[in-house]
Amino acid sequence: MQATKGSSGASIEEHLLRRYRDGHIAARDELIERMQPLARRLAARYRHTTEPIEDLEQVAYVGLIKAIDRFDPDLGSFVRYAVPTILGELKRHFRDRGWAMHVSRSLQERFLKVGDAVDELTTTLGRSPTPRDISTATGFTVEEVLEALDVSSAYAPAALDAARGGGEDDGGTLGETVGGIDHRYELVELGVSLEPALRALPERERAILHMRFSEDLTQSEIAERIGISQMHVSRLLRRSIERLSAAAR
Repeated sequence: MQATKGSSGASIEEHLLRRYRDGHIAARDELIERMQPLARRLAARYRHTTEPIEDLEQVAYVGLIKAIDRFDPDLGSFVRYAVPTILGELKRHFRDRGWAMHVSRSLQERFLKVGDAVDELTTTLGRSPTPRDISTATGFTVEEVLEALDVSSAYAPAALDAARGGGEDDGGTLGETVGGIDHRYELVELGVSLEPALRALPERERAILHMRFSEDLTQSEIAERIGISQMHVSRLLRRSIERLSAAAR
């Protein structure tokens, strides 16, 4: 934004700032109104984030007001002072309130710089920039660029009730893909610890255990199949289970 020159050679912004310093509050309001397009353009740099643009513009206006209230007209160009002040307010907003999960400040700042580079390169190249394009423009390594792009998920993680395929008719939500506790893992661990004791059992006892617990046969059906009494089957089952229980302790 170019400062507008008045008839005296001083910019209109400088004139308004001096009037504000002299106690004319209306000059401050007029300056805020004149500088709002600059604040909106700076806020638009972060349109690649999920923050509503209206919120970003409000943050930029806060930065603009801080710049107006803090600037000394004798120090030089107001615009050169206002731009970093507004950008600093925007970055502070992202750092302090924008992230859903904890991310280091250095990575947050890298994410914002990479986002700026993506916007600029997309315009310049006429296509989406590659990680190497972004690396060349920012000075970050390709790995650092990829890390900054990946960290966007920490800024706005997907809701569990969002559609799995990005649409309402894709069937199911993201929450349905989240794994739960599988208590069968305990059985796997138990099976590993019991395997040596199971192999040590006589072959007939292993067969009886298999028929009872895998085939779900009754003791009478087992007795009939292998040709012994039901009482004998009961004794063998009890003895086998006691040995396995001892091995599991």
